[in-house]
Amino acid sequence: MAKHAAVLDVQEVPTHPLNWLMLSLQHVFAMFGATVLVPLLTGLNTSVALVASGVGTLIFLAVTRFKVPTYLGSSFAYIAPIIAVSERWGVEDALIGGMVAGLVYGLVSLLIRYTGAAWLLRLLPPVVIGPVIMVIGLSLAPTAVNMAMNGADGKYNGLYFLVAMVTLGVTLLAMTYLKGMWSTIPILFGITVGYLVAASVGIIDFTPLQQATFFHVPDFTIPFLSYTPSWNTAALLLIVPVTLVTLTEHIGEQKVTSRIIGRETLLDPGMHRTVLGDGIAKTVASMLGGPPVTTYGENNGVMSITRVYSVFVLGGAAVLAISFGFLGYVEGFIKTIPTPVMGGISILLFGVIASNGLRTLTESKIDLADKRNLTITAVILVTGIGGAALKIGNFSLEGMALATILGIILNLVLPKTTEQVEETTETSTTQSVANNF
Repeated sequence: MAKHAAVLDVQEVPTHPLNWLMLSLQHVFAMFGATVLVPLLTGLNTSVALVASGVGTLIFLAVTRFKVPTYLGSSFAYIAPIIAVSERWGVEDALIGGMVAGLVYGLVSLLIRYTGAAWLLRLLPPVVIGPVIMVIGLSLAPTAVNMAMNGADGKYNGLYFLVAMVTLGVTLLAMTYLKGMWSTIPILFGITVGYLVAASVGIIDFTPLQQATFFHVPDFTIPFLSYTPSWNTAALLLIVPVTLVTLTEHIGEQKVTSRIIGRETLLDPGMHRTVLGDGIAKTVASMLGGPPVTTYGENNGVMSITRVYSVFVLGGAAVLAISFGFLGYVEGFIKTIPTPVMGGISILLFGVIASNGLRTLTESKIDLADKRNLTITAVILVTGIGGAALKIGNFSLEGMALATILGIILNLVLPKTTEQVEETTETSTTQSVANNF
């Protein structure tokens, strides 16, 4: 793998404290919008999410022996199941689901360490993962539209919709026309302009900011201290299967990181360590009361632009995120962001998630004219978006979880054509790399 010319290599330390601070702040800005959006949508605490992302990143860096410059922020994949579980059984059961998802990562890490990863890649091919990712985004579409155009009374509000469209429009313009470092933070641009417009038309309640203090302890929701955890199989079945999708995303993100820094992280320190670090970070984040975290492509973008790959810079960003979590004015300000602003952003972000699923299919050259591929994709999309459910007594498997399981089963039992078998053989490069552990 050809090594890119680095301004700061993976284990190099910035020479000047001010330079170090500015380099780390860039990563904070890149992850901030998406990281705080997830708790805003799911009802979790934004300050806790910031602390959880920082702690999760430090854990990941330590587990990977400070060889993988990666930042971990709130995962969008868990938004829909967290909302569903919280509405039915309470946020505590959703947090338990996040912890168990992290433990599943730990189990997968052990299996990869001793058996290789070819089994994982065969279990979750693009024809399964692509449609599941589309389900994640499309199932959230009603939430985004409702936030964008409906008031607190649930009725259409033209002023809200105007603010949402301005927010969306500015974000799209920023994504399209901004270059360099600025191109990595279009969400922040959109939220900023949308916030100013919302303030000008008088739909912002500034009370949370007025009541905020400079320093505060985030409202952590910790098991056995804040609540007594309980085992809710139905809730776990809604959240834990998302792990199958995020594992695949993890592998993809690590391959991108490898290309940027010029060395194969899936070989050194190894996929078992990157998966383990991600898993422990997920469990700890949920134990604190935040959403599960995941590796962030936004921060990969920052590294690609700046050619600064230092884990010390990423660690500095993590420390800054933790510090921001204890600043009362940061949380107070975030709470004043009006719903239509977040709705405008959500229309784009949830659509991007669905589009990434389609991109997975196209980049993997999945031929939907083939009956086998068409069948798997169709079943996953309809059962996942339609909310199909399998209920036996107190046991319930529904929505995205059911769609994922059905997709895996169909992929295993439906016969492949000769051409598909040959394509599988040709695209086994990642499997070969994974089996070198």
